Amino acid sequence: MTAQMPSGEPTPAAWDAVADGFDEFVTPVNSRHGAAALSRIDIGPGTRLLDVAAGSGALSIPAARRGADVTATDISPRMIERLRARASAAGVPNLQARVMDGMRLEYDDDTFDVAVSQHGVSTFVDLRGGLAELVRVTKPGGRVLVSAFGALSRAEFFGFLVGAVRAAIPGFVPPPADPPPLPFQLADVAVFRDRLVEAGLSGVTIDTTEWDTPYESATHFLAAVSSSHPIAATMVTQLAPSQRAQVTQVLDGMLRERSGGAPGAVLHAEVHIGAGTVPGWRS
Repeated sequence: MTAQMPSGEPTPAAWDAVADGFDEFVTPVNSRHGAAALSRIDIGPGTRLLDVAAGSGALSIPAARRGADVTATDISPRMIERLRARASAAGVPNLQARVMDGMRLEYDDDTFDVAVSQHGVSTFVDLRGGLAELVRVTKPGGRVLVSAFGALSRAEFFGFLVGAVRAAIPGFVPPPADPPPLPFQLADVAVFRDRLVEAGLSGVTIDTTEWDTPYESATHFLAAVSSSHPIAATMVTQLAPSQRAQVTQVLDGMLRERSGGAPGAVLHAEVHIGAGTVPGWRS
């Protein structure tokens, strides 16, 4: 059997299919990073904040804990169900969640004080359109914050997965570097800056940081990464049982080599966090 990396923008059904795993494995880690990202902008009680492609709340819930009045949107109904459950468990009544297409936000111009998206809008096929929507619904003087993966070569979780599949499956076709998979389309800082400026933001800043993600074992790694995005899920689900066993064995060796013999390891990924201000005038 040969395998090929899927491409294209995932459907709501594809996101529904990974939502439970995403909530279990991805959101707890991303919430820590989300809280750190939010420290770059001024939010607090009374701030009207929109989170687009919110997943199950890695940015929304930390923002609500800081007192903001949060509206979270996602195209996946199941992801919104998980977000509501997580918000209820966190005791944050100042958060509402709605199923909504980030390319067609159902809000008037100049509605929110802040608009954010963590690895959400940055994965849209129509990136420019998604950023323009974020800016459109944000008030003049308001802030927009977007996080996106940096260099593909510095996303170790991706490299480990692709490396293990290539080792186990002759004929596997890895993803092209040009253009890169959608989650990495803002890897170039200059491109990221240009897109934010083109969307209408001023005073744009982009900080580059590193996310550390612990994986307990090869089995945990495979479950977590295949829940992180439908691209990875498709790549894993097309494996035959024997191939999956081979991939798991290869991953076990890779993780043990990284950790010095332990079954789990911490992997790193470069992440860019871009922010800008909506001018007090509209062109």
